[in-house]
Formats: sequence, structure tokens, C-alpha cells
Amino acid sequence: MKTIFITGATSGIGLAIAKKMANSQNQLILCGRRQKKLDEISKKLSAITNVLTLCFDISEKKEVTKLLENLPKEYNSIDILINNAGNAHGLDKIQDGSLDDWDNMVDSNIKGLLYVSRVIIPKMIKKGSGHIINIGSLAGREVYEKGNIYCATKHAVNAISKAMRIDLNKTGIKVSEVNPGLVETDFSSVRFKGDSDRAEKVYQGYKALQADDIADIIEFVINRPNHVNIADILVLPQAQATSSIIKKN
Repeated sequence: MKTIFITGATSGIGLAIAKKMANSQNQLILCGRRQKKLDEISKKLSAITNVLTLCFDISEKKEVTKLLENLPKEYNSIDILINNAGNAHGLDKIQDGSLDDWDNMVDSNIKGLLYVSRVIIPKMIKKGSGHIINIGSLAGREVYEKGNIYCATKHAVNAISKAMRIDLNKTGIKVSEVNPGLVETDFSSVRFKGDSDRAEKVYQGYKALQADDIADIIEFVINRPNHVNIADILVLPQAQATSSIIKKN
């Protein structure tokens, strides 16, 4: 049984990964910002495996450090860290962008990933093994109109993943990056601040990736032999060629 830490586990890709890993009899540490949702997930998954939930915002440095440095003994030896939490906020040209939206994306997509990783990596180094999987994006490989700061944060995730792989090369820790294209989750609803009609249009006219598709890939990455590291995966729906070229019916 492995201990797997998943950020952003209350919905979308994070929740799909949690369910997949629970069914594989892994012990889970699930973090998110919605206690009620965490409680609901814990109730269901605890019937399958051991689950610890932590309600906190990964962008709050002191809170991250305090909670993760004081994990219960039975959960303290983390085998796999899945840095999944992150969001897009707004879709504006850079001259019209909201500074609050920019702060939210930088805080969660970059700083939050770093805060969590900074606490957990030394634990992995101490035991001489571990696996970090960062959820990036097609937006980390190209830039599209009005995607400016979100794309910048995901480019940063790509750079951080490469840097981690170099810095941790001699420690026995694997570093992987999984980069999805369009995935049908609540991602667009968050980006458009709850405008469900606008969010639904993003996924109309073609079959987008589903959260379970990404969870399947994560499971594959995790279960490679020790000498194999899937360093980098880019996965798109069949209908998508780039961020802006999508074959719709």
C-alpha cells in the first residue's frame, strides 16, 4: 500500500485520481478548500481504503507548512505527491486583465505547488524514494489569445518540473508531468466565474477528455517499474490540435 497525497481532490481530475487510487488500495491524503466536499468524499472512499482529509488553501504558506509538517505518523511517509490543484481565472486580453485574477492564478498554480512540494520533498529524500507528478497543461506548451497569465503559470509548472527532475536526480525521486488539453470538468465554470452557459459552450460540438481519462494516465505513470520514469506526457482529445484549433460538429 502506497501513501498518495493529492491536492485539489474535491472535484474534476483530482477527485477522479482519488477514486482510482482508492480502488487500487492506496492510502490517501486528500486536500482541498471545501470541508463539506472533503467529508463526503472521505465517507465514500473510507469504505475502500484509509483516507486522511486536510482542508486548507495551498497558497497559504504558513498553513501549508504547519499542516504538512505535523501529519499523523501513519500518513507521514508519503510515496507519491500529485500536484493537481490550480485554476484559471478570467479570459481577458492582458491590457484588460484583473489583478486579482492574476494573483489567484500565480498563488495557486505556481506558489501553492511550490509550498506543498517544499515540505514533502525532504520527507521523500530522507527515505530515498518517491514520485512527484505535476499536472500541467497544453497551455504550458503554447500561448493563446486571452490566456496570457494562465499560460504563463503553466509554462512555469513545466519549468519547475524539469528543474525538479534535475535537482532530485540523485535522490531516488521520480518527477513526472502530465499535460492535458481540453478536459470536461468545472474548470471553465471557475474561469467564467460561475457562468454555466458560457462554460458549457467550451465543450459543445466535440468529445472532450474526461477526468477519468487523466486518472487512467496517472495510474499508468505510477505503476511503471522503478527504472522507468514517464517524464512528460501531453494528452489531447482527438478533436483538438492546438488550444485554438478544435474540430467541432
